[in-house]
Amino acid sequence: MKILLAIDGSPLSLFAVHHALRLRRAGLAARYVLVNVQEPPSLYEVVVAHDPERLDDVRRAAGADLLATAEALLKGANAEWESEVAGGDPGHVIVELAENYRCDAIVLGAGPEGALGSVAQSVLKHSPVPVTVVREIEAPAAG
Repeated sequence: MKILLAIDGSPLSLFAVHHALRLRRAGLAARYVLVNVQEPPSLYEVVVAHDPERLDDVRRAAGADLLATAEALLKGANAEWESEVAGGDPGHVIVELAENYRCDAIVLGAGPEGALGSVAQSVLKHSPVPVTVVREIEAPAAG
């Protein structure tokens, strides 16, 4: 089973990784696609930067940095994964990437206090595959 894990770098999004690894430890044969979606640059950023390629490089680097902790968790669990940093509207891009990678499911973190944020709502509404929204849980010990 291929599972897309949407990571925004927040501790809440890492609960999705812990949940997915818990499923794997319970016997689910899973591999993962880690995704970080960067919002498009603002008009101010475009005007100040003067270089669209530089903005893309900065967004890619920021996204890669936000994925680093999730990648470390997967590496520590000897899990198989691939990563992508994309740009655009997160709710729509997450669904598009799940389709492109032929994922069987999407797992993402809930908002503060278990609330469904706009991204989670959009993914739930548009996803052609099952979506799990993970509330704050106690992270298991490493291993």
